[in-house]
Amino acid sequence: MRIVIALGGNALLRRGEPLTAENQRENVRIAAQQIAQIATDHELVIAHGNGPQVGLLALQGAAYKDVASYPLDVLGAQTEGMIGYLIEQELGNLLAYEVPFATILTQVEVDPHDPAFQHPTKPIGPVYSKEEAERLAKEKGWAIAPDGDRFRRVVASPRPKHIFEIRPVKWLLEHGTIVICAGGGGIPTMYDDNHKLTGVEAVIDKDLCSALLAEELEADMLIIATDVDAVYVDWEKPTRKAVREAHPDELEKLGFAAGSMGPKVGAAIGFARNTGRDAAIGALSDIVAITGRQAGTRVSTAVQGIRY
Repeated sequence: MRIVIALGGNALLRRGEPLTAENQRENVRIAAQQIAQIATDHELVIAHGNGPQVGLLALQGAAYKDVASYPLDVLGAQTEGMIGYLIEQELGNLLAYEVPFATILTQVEVDPHDPAFQHPTKPIGPVYSKEEAERLAKEKGWAIAPDGDRFRRVVASPRPKHIFEIRPVKWLLEHGTIVICAGGGGIPTMYDDNHKLTGVEAVIDKDLCSALLAEELEADMLIIATDVDAVYVDWEKPTRKAVREAHPDELEKLGFAAGSMGPKVGAAIGFARNTGRDAAIGALSDIVAITGRQAGTRVSTAVQGIRY
């Protein structure tokens, strides 16, 4: 099978962990141990989040006063290289030397008129107390929003339209390469009034871009790996229960918050509807079982209704 795996949640950084290179490498190592077990039997494309990393680079850049901070599209490109390097190395330590890897800097087109530019929602960077977040918002002109019991900076998150590097990704897959691409939702770009491609101060949702990537690659399966073992209803209540499998229409009726499981569920629903193939959401540690449809939440047009 051709599988797109979108790494999120504890794949790169657990909530509250310091953003050190050592912590990120250790979390990538855990992801690699799962992915390596299915690498010899499937064509794999790996996408990943980058919100904390982009936020950290932005803060580090802001501390240097001699030049202006680099824009988010440039920082996104930096994180694609950094995280791709870690994934390649940790997988390479587990797989045979002959297995090739490639990290592709991935430009993703967005619409300059996307309404998301008027309503920033995408969290980036570390979490702050309410007081600290409000201070930074006033000082730096940031938009901020709650993230659990803390706060984070939020930026525009336009929908992805097209992945420019899809042809080299396909070529690499067809030649047996494990490809890491579309990191952090890809590098947001758009055409200006002169039809010149330019970067955008935004962050594309990683899960929506991974779904688009899986569609354009005609993948057999999309796996969204996160830090919970399934999609749950009544998540913070004693009545909570896991959704084991669901038709896209039935899952959509349940409704999920935009700041939590919403984008992941929306991406899985979109891929299943548009392709007729399965999407799954589940724990990073269950990737092998998810591939065998033995864990996580399966979203499929072949499912009748919903099963808990």
